[in-house]
Amino acid sequence: MIVRERFRGLFQKYLLVLFMAVAIPLAVNGIIEAWFGYRDQRARLDQLLGVQATSAAAEIHDFIFGITNQLGWFVQVPWSDEPDERRRTEALRLLRQAPAIVDLALIDHKGLERLYVSRIGLNRIESRADRSADPAVVGARSAQVWFSDVSYHRGSEPHLTVAVVGNRPSVGAVVAEVNLKLIWDVISAIKVGKSGFAFVLDRPGRLIAHPDISLVLRGAEEATSRPFRIIRDAIGPAGAGFATSRDAEGREIAAVAAPVAGPDWTVIVEQPLSEAYAPIYAALWRTATLLAAGTIFAALLAYALAHRMTEPIRVLEEGTERIGAGSFDHRISIETGDEFQRLANSFNKMAAELALGQEHQERIAKLKRFLAPQVADLVDRAGDDSVLDGRRAEVVVIFCDLRGFTAFSAALAPEEVMNVLSEYYEVLGKAITQFAATLISFSGDGLMVLVNAPVPVEEPALRAVDLAVEMQKSVQRLIAGWRSRGYQVGFGIGLASGAATVGRIGYADRFDYTAIGSVVNLAARLCASAADREILIDAEVAERVRGKRPLERLGDRQIKGFDEAIPVFGISFDTVADIKPQGSGVIR
Repeated sequence: MIVRERFRGLFQKYLLVLFMAVAIPLAVNGIIEAWFGYRDQRARLDQLLGVQATSAAAEIHDFIFGITNQLGWFVQVPWSDEPDERRRTEALRLLRQAPAIVDLALIDHKGLERLYVSRIGLNRIESRADRSADPAVVGARSAQVWFSDVSYHRGSEPHLTVAVVGNRPSVGAVVAEVNLKLIWDVISAIKVGKSGFAFVLDRPGRLIAHPDISLVLRGAEEATSRPFRIIRDAIGPAGAGFATSRDAEGREIAAVAAPVAGPDWTVIVEQPLSEAYAPIYAALWRTATLLAAGTIFAALLAYALAHRMTEPIRVLEEGTERIGAGSFDHRISIETGDEFQRLANSFNKMAAELALGQEHQERIAKLKRFLAPQVADLVDRAGDDSVLDGRRAEVVVIFCDLRGFTAFSAALAPEEVMNVLSEYYEVLGKAITQFAATLISFSGDGLMVLVNAPVPVEEPALRAVDLAVEMQKSVQRLIAGWRSRGYQVGFGIGLASGAATVGRIGYADRFDYTAIGSVVNLAARLCASAADREILIDAEVAERVRGKRPLERLGDRQIKGFDEAIPVFGISFDTVADIKPQGSGVIR
């Protein structure tokens, strides 16, 4: 599955493109090299076979004309009517020196046979038989050197009749019968490569010389000569280069022909095509091997480069997915020194900023649990939440709760109680936020609010009184609606000002901001003493808002937990116009 996924997308594209970029030039180069190698080898083969054929033809020519030259010595001296013993001696010597000559006849200028010596027949001396009409004599007198067609004695050994006449009519002519079987010594010495050879055909296409002498002895047979004649016909005219054909065994061969001047013979040189093309096949194998090696190298190189190019993309993809999933502490590690590394660094920087943003949001959320949102934002922008650390501060504490809520909640269904509380805290929360006060806690219908901590504000007592008035007005509007639905509840508020220990309190997973001190108890007691629609404040708060808000002294009251009676003041919220908070959210 992983491998299949890997070979999709950019990796597959890069792999294919890079492989083709390397493999195609290699293949084209290999094909071109093979083609030129094939063409060059054909040219070399054509040249080699041509030289071999020409050389073989020259050697056959030398063999034949070596005999005619020796015969020429008998037609140098004019004949007389007297027997010529010296010519007989020379004729016998020639038979010993030229084994190919079977017999020899000397004809005088009158066409009379004067001497006949033979290896296989009886010699004749001065027979004076008239041979003037002998075709050999007639042919020699017209061309000086005459060659007969090849004849096969008893159907096997090829023979050639050669006649030579002198330059003067008085010297007569010499006619010799030549056994061509002895050309075997010449033709068998011709080697072309390891198994190439040469053979000779006469004008009609009969085999007269071949390294296999048994074929020569059967040269008169049509079946023996036909394959060699087919080869000669396949070669065509001279100068057309080598031709391909099949020999008697059916092997493919390359063959070249060369003419033998005089007897009108043809020397053919052949070489098995597998041997002739062996260098080409070797070159093709080398090219194929190099091409295969190059292709494997191209595949490995393409794989490595594609991996090198796509692996950073994969790492980036995985990294961005993890960062997108919220793992802002994840870092993308790419050490390529190029654009990928710079892009990874940008993503890492973005992740770090997102982590800071997340930390900021968490911090804001934590602050907003007990601070007004705008105060929490100010603390966050200040970048220092040391204001939440424990310290002594002058604060105004506000407590409020519903009168008769216990009996009310006992009589109603839990859902209805929760609906009422939701409406209740909705309006109180709005007021607390509006006046930038700090919500310390709420429990049931009771609620504790702190003013001037953790963020100091201007005129905290006045702000607390105005907040209490707004809370009373808002809740009383709710109570009016509840009473129309038959719910009998009231709302009372108590305020007190004084020094308190404020700060975060709790454990690692849960912190609350709170205030500790007698002022907290006093505010709670005043709240407990407040009747419906009452806002009770202590003397210190009253002193700070005196002249600014209408006060009513309610006398001294004995407050639980305090030894002496406490002067208590009240503010009628009906007489206070709607007031907007002053300087809310301003950190001093």
